[in-house]
Amino acid sequence: MNKILSNLFCPLLTALALGFFPTACSGQSEAPAPNIPAPAPPKDLGWEFKKTPIWQDEFDYEGYPDPEKWGYDTGGHGWGNKELQYYTEALNNAKVANGVLTITAINENKESNNFTSARLVSKGKGDFLYGRFEVKARLPKGRGTWPAIWMLPTEWEYGGWPASGEIDIMEHVGYDQDIVHITVHTEAFNHKMGTQVGKKREVKHVSEAYHTYRVDWTPYAIRGYIDDELLFTFTNDGKGYPSWPFDKTFHVLLNLAVGGDWGGAEGVDQEAFPASFNIDYVRVYEMIEK
Repeated sequence: MNKILSNLFCPLLTALALGFFPTACSGQSEAPAPNIPAPAPPKDLGWEFKKTPIWQDEFDYEGYPDPEKWGYDTGGHGWGNKELQYYTEALNNAKVANGVLTITAINENKESNNFTSARLVSKGKGDFLYGRFEVKARLPKGRGTWPAIWMLPTEWEYGGWPASGEIDIMEHVGYDQDIVHITVHTEAFNHKMGTQVGKKREVKHVSEAYHTYRVDWTPYAIRGYIDDELLFTFTNDGKGYPSWPFDKTFHVLLNLAVGGDWGGAEGVDQEAFPASFNIDYVRVYEMIEK
């Protein structure tokens, strides 16, 4: 066989012997497509939670919030919402007494801000992946108040807000008295795009009596409750972090804002201040793995 024929037939004979045919003169074979299943939502395994908290603050002491559990976010740059308060570490803005944490917004000047208040964070002291989060609180009253019990990612691993997510266990704005909101924010679902998802409910005497606000967070869903009654369910659609960034650790925030895009949408009643946000306890229960 001459050299030309050999070059033509030898690869063919080799291919026949090995059970495949070359796709080009290079002798490369066409590999089968990988069998990679499409992403799918997780199944609800009916996760439960331990009966004893793994992290809690009953506020059964006096003075400053427990530094082993709480830090502070401070400053007065509007916090992305054109808020009017300057957050401080001062005792008159966040104080524990008589078994209650009181966050107080005060009508006083601080740098270029006309109000002071406090924003407590458990970051670095209480960071959690899944669990039951329950807070018993009495909300402030007055147009311009904007209290919140919420959670933010500890490391922002998917990027800045809202890509890494936000969980709002409770939000309330003073001009809409007795209406309480539970919401989540993600890259795909947020108020900047008009796609935010959440629920609201009228809660009688929200500023006169204590109520419990709770989120049960599992790999399948985030469920929000007021006084143990289910209000809101946000389910993991299996499409990844743009809709479900809730597979990373988050921490708890307690704050009382003044004004802002939402809280100040109908103005601020100067006579409503000082205004106080009272928290009886914060409890976190570990999810039982299945």
